[in-house]
Amino acid sequence: MSVLTEGVATPRPSGLGGSLAGRGALLWLVLPAFAFFLVFFVLPTLSLFLISLDNVVAGVVEPQFAFTFKNFARLLDKAIYYEAALRSIYMAALVALITLILGYPLAYFIAKTEHPGRNTFYMILVLSAMQLDMVIRLYGLMVLMGDNGLINGTLIRWGVIDEPWPLMYNFFGTVVGLAQLTLPFMVLSLIGIIRAIHPSLEEAARSLGANRWSSFWRIVFPLSMPGILAGSLLVFAISISSYAVPALMGGWKVLVMPIHLYQQVAEMGKWQFGAAIAVVLFLTSVVAVYIYQRYAQRTSGGLA
Repeated sequence: MSVLTEGVATPRPSGLGGSLAGRGALLWLVLPAFAFFLVFFVLPTLSLFLISLDNVVAGVVEPQFAFTFKNFARLLDKAIYYEAALRSIYMAALVALITLILGYPLAYFIAKTEHPGRNTFYMILVLSAMQLDMVIRLYGLMVLMGDNGLINGTLIRWGVIDEPWPLMYNFFGTVVGLAQLTLPFMVLSLIGIIRAIHPSLEEAARSLGANRWSSFWRIVFPLSMPGILAGSLLVFAISISSYAVPALMGGWKVLVMPIHLYQQVAEMGKWQFGAAIAVVLFLTSVVAVYIYQRYAQRTSGGLA
């Protein structure tokens, strides 16, 4: 079959053949990423699941195919482990809430800045926080929040306090460290969504009698919900799996699941029990993603 265009016969590819050729080309484009995902994510995750079902043997990494749930039963039997799981979930959710409260005004300010030069400068400031190594940023916080740090030292010299405040090596210090680490991710997740909200929607609400505060809560905030959910999910995933922040800012006193995972694998060589902890962390993240997807479908008008 052909189509005449300006007197010249142009062949039209058949629908089935063209469709198959296009799909084949797309498959070749996807294949490298799929192979990387399979080798470096799927296979290690499956091996963790298998190892978690083995009996605990120190120093043994290979799966023994024992298929026992003793490791998971131990997680539920000992209060120190399930309390650590609950503490990890609570801390990650709290950090997501704090970064949302701190990051939304900043993201809104950057998104509404129309001057290209200032907008670029603000974006550079946000991105510069992500360029510095995480450990260096945490040691900077330790200099700031330590017992002899800048905050306590200044307050003692000014006579505001007599003894240093316990700003580090506790739950508060860990939350501050996680919020400082994940705040740029929340801001970047929100900027694009807020910028995509057309100003005419707010103008229409204002013309109908709504004040600036009411138009924000009724128009801007609901429309920015996809960015809020995406940023919260990203912050939650980073916070619940973080090891360096609880170790440095918590001083090994804030026992969360990554700390137990490190102790079981690196210090005691119990890969089987450590794998069970890793599986619990993984399943927690999967549940969080599922809840995010369900809520995102409802807020965006999709099927429940």
